Amino acid sequence: MQLPKIKIPKKYLKIGAWIFGVILIICMALGAVAYSKREALLKKMVAKAIAKADKDYGLDVKIGSAGFTGLSTVKMTAISVVPKDRDTLSNIGELSVGVKLFPLLFGNVKLSEVKLNDGYVSIVLKDSTTNIDFILKRKKKDSTENKGKANLPEIANNILNQVLYKIPDDMDVKNMVFKFNDHDTAKLSFATTATIDGGDLKSTINVNNGESTWHIDGLVKPGRKKLSFSAYADGKKLELPYLNQKLHAKLSFDTLQTELKDAGYSGDDYKISGSWSVKNMLINQARIASNDIIIQSAKLDADVLVGPNFIALDSTSTAYLKDAEIHPYVKYTLGKNKIYELKLNAEEQDAQAVLNAFPQGLFESLEGLKVQGKVKYNLNFYLDTKIPDSVRFSSTLTPVDFKIIQWGKTNLQKINSPFVYTPYEYGKPMRDITIGPSNPNFTPLSSISKNFINAVLTAEDPSFFTHNGFVEESIRKSIAVNFKEKKFKRGGSTISMQLVKNVYLSRQKTLARKAEEILIVWLIEHNHLVSKQRMLEVYFNIMELGQNIYGIGEASRYYFGKQPADLTIGDGLFLASIVPKPKASMYKFMADGSLKPYMFNYFRFMGNIMARRGLTPGDTSGYGFYNVRLREGLRQYLAPDTAVVDTTAFDEEDEGMPPVIMQDKNKNLFDRIFGGGSKKDTGNRQAIKPGDTAKTKKQLRQERREQRRREKELENPQ
Repeated sequence: MQLPKIKIPKKYLKIGAWIFGVILIICMALGAVAYSKREALLKKMVAKAIAKADKDYGLDVKIGSAGFTGLSTVKMTAISVVPKDRDTLSNIGELSVGVKLFPLLFGNVKLSEVKLNDGYVSIVLKDSTTNIDFILKRKKKDSTENKGKANLPEIANNILNQVLYKIPDDMDVKNMVFKFNDHDTAKLSFATTATIDGGDLKSTINVNNGESTWHIDGLVKPGRKKLSFSAYADGKKLELPYLNQKLHAKLSFDTLQTELKDAGYSGDDYKISGSWSVKNMLINQARIASNDIIIQSAKLDADVLVGPNFIALDSTSTAYLKDAEIHPYVKYTLGKNKIYELKLNAEEQDAQAVLNAFPQGLFESLEGLKVQGKVKYNLNFYLDTKIPDSVRFSSTLTPVDFKIIQWGKTNLQKINSPFVYTPYEYGKPMRDITIGPSNPNFTPLSSISKNFINAVLTAEDPSFFTHNGFVEESIRKSIAVNFKEKKFKRGGSTISMQLVKNVYLSRQKTLARKAEEILIVWLIEHNHLVSKQRMLEVYFNIMELGQNIYGIGEASRYYFGKQPADLTIGDGLFLASIVPKPKASMYKFMADGSLKPYMFNYFRFMGNIMARRGLTPGDTSGYGFYNVRLREGLRQYLAPDTAVVDTTAFDEEDEGMPPVIMQDKNKNLFDRIFGGGSKKDTGNRQAIKPGDTAKTKKQLRQERREQRRREKELENPQ
């Protein structure tokens, strides 16, 4: 189809040409006037900016000279920024900034050129103040002025655009030093030289006056919303000394790469796509693991969504560890009720590839383990902070033709035969205990009273014979309780988990050890490496039931002078009651060897549960409470009936993290994540708090000495 020709009379063409010419002349005239007045306008704008910085932020800004060196390039010298009553924030010898003219017509300031010579930016943390407090104060003021509902996608778009607009097409930075001083206990300095030429970024960073040399190279295309960077160091790993100095942690890697692939609106949401990858990353921190953990290769292809009231890592994202991959979904919903969501989905993949993908040093006891078959994994977690009791949690690792073909460092079937168990107290080995017939205190499961077995199972793990090592409902309730209490108060460990923790793993309380515990439990339970009966038998023979008392054989003779087969329902309930805090066991007795009255409610509560389940006959008198009697030889060591005991002083929850020695009193990142500061060794805690607060210091010292003497006698009973 041929379009018809449109004929425009010459008269109208001439009129149009005259109008365009007049507009062009006017623009040129205005431009000439603006050009002639630009120095005066610049001085006025500089003065206005300095006044605004002083009024709004309390900043004393000084500029030695400012003037144009080109059509749109401003050169300034001797620039200093000093917050009120704080250390100098910045001092720059010479700075030239060029802007793009066309975006200015639409109110956008985009940099075309930046040149900087001889300057520094210094952030100082001192006491409870910093020299960047003015930023936080301004943000607080802005938040009170803008009480309307925030549009998160628009905010994300504006922030990203502002960052990209400030990246120039060409840059030349020489001798720019970034300093950080944290209470004079940890210092960092980065002397930087960097250039951008046609989008190619090259930089060299001198860390702490020659301690190491870093390089950050890449490609920047801010107009297309595409950025890519690669960081590495000369002749060594790239690491931050600050982490070791301040947090007693080590973090290093060979190379780190990050990329912004795209950003823009996706419906009502704002979507940012990018990737992050690292090679040979080393992590060492006492709360995470006692040894170096090395992640040889990791990558995350991420799609981040910013919605009207949420921020999410979308399920289209993929995380790679070597040849294994998993799809994460993380969502944080803001508002009156904060909501946390986490989903992990690993599709069916080679089991050995998954095992090989675990970071080196994470699972020491499983090093060298060979498996065949496939596995898949799903996790679902949802917590509405307003109704924590409704928390949802499920975790499923599904084997497909899975089989262990070679043991690693540890034979997970070792407990099927006699073995030597070494219990630890406060990180120190106590004594070797043979779990087998050669030990006179070893008691086969068939020789243990059902009263004791049923009492412990009811109290510790009612579904032991039916679960596969984990009870999701117990874990779910623990999450709810711990969230409401804002601390770790309740655990979700099964007997299987307690057994693995004590027999196969070190006594170090770290996140890595907890993760290893979970994996070993899964391997044992799903592959039926150890029968439930043998697991229970071993557990009953290694469990701590008092000060240096291990196993039911030692405990039944120690407390009651009985064989394990002869324990009554009352004896069983008492022993079950001390499992969570075995070192407090002696303080449950009166001076005559009978139980203290406060224990009656426990007996009635647990006894009623057992009766409903058909594990014991109903007993309105308290399920043997009044028949429990400590053997006469131990009664001389009992504390007075009037003594007030803090039973929390005897045992820490196992899941608690070890203390980290700090160089100052400020809380660090790990304290904020895991809660609290460093804890004292529980071995130095006082077991008894005298009820009479009016006692003299001398009397208190004498009581403590007497208590220590009793404890030593209890450790070595006659």
